Amino acid sequence: MLAVEKSVKQISHCKPGDIPEFVLSSTQPLILKDFAAEWPLVQAGKQSTQAAIDYLLQFYSGVPVTACFGESEHQGRVFYNEQLTGFNFRASQVDLRQVFDKLISHIDDETPPTLYVGSTEVNRWLPGFAADNPLAIDDIKPLTSVWIGNQSRIAAHFDFPNNLACSAVGRRRFTLFPSEQIDNLYVGPMELSPGGQDISMVDFHAPNFDKYPKFQQALEAAQVAELEPGDALFIPSMWWHHVEALDAINVLVTHWWRDSPAYMGRPTNALQHAILSLRSLPIAQRKAWQAMFNHYVFEHELHDTDHIAEHAQGMLSLPIDELSARKLRAELQNKLKR
Repeated sequence: MLAVEKSVKQISHCKPGDIPEFVLSSTQPLILKDFAAEWPLVQAGKQSTQAAIDYLLQFYSGVPVTACFGESEHQGRVFYNEQLTGFNFRASQVDLRQVFDKLISHIDDETPPTLYVGSTEVNRWLPGFAADNPLAIDDIKPLTSVWIGNQSRIAAHFDFPNNLACSAVGRRRFTLFPSEQIDNLYVGPMELSPGGQDISMVDFHAPNFDKYPKFQQALEAAQVAELEPGDALFIPSMWWHHVEALDAINVLVTHWWRDSPAYMGRPTNALQHAILSLRSLPIAQRKAWQAMFNHYVFEHELHDTDHIAEHAQGMLSLPIDELSARKLRAELQNKLKR
């Protein structure tokens, strides 16, 4: 376990299932103690592991889930293979009942093989679950998913949406870093990653500080969140987080939502386009484009375009509306085909 001195701030006075407004606007991670304590899933898990499994399976639609299987020698780490040509696990489509049978068969193993079911959207695989285990967020319709497995270690990564992650069965440990720590996390390949998102190459159980010396600086900015069943963690957009499932059977329920309309697209697309167009330019030109991006994107002020007649502001109008966004996307698609 890493020696992280700072713990995520806990909020213990909010009503279970109800998220205070100040949490939704926070730029820092926050633990909501006992937030999901009244959920039927959490209550079932406190009775017994089998009660939690039986509760989940009553919602199961029968659609196969994607399950990842890793050898015990990897000690739960979901990662690349040694050659960085693939991963240290194999994935297959299986019945969720088989997943739980396999988990139960290894429940007493000291070093069990890794069994991990990642982001599985509840409305498709567990219809009715979200209504039975509700989340009260006004005007927000989050994407709700479950994560099921035994003792697993998920490499540090970031997500664009905000996330309210509820530890429903078993305990979880999150180690979190603000976005500006990216230089110190030694991020791996962009085209290939275990969960489809860029990850840190550092093994948090045995960090190699000779190979990754700047990781020491990342640890100075890190925060750790220890979650008991029923606790929730608010992870603001773009915070890096390493996730450890600590018990023989764990269920995490995540709720993702973004602060901008979906028609504005994914910022990752813009990053990839910038890598295509700008990354290989001479440094003087990169600096010039950095100034352009700062002016138009990162450091713009509300009245920067007041010198342009409102009807002529086009894509510089704030906020960009859906029609303008679709028009701009169509123009980009046409240009990228050339």
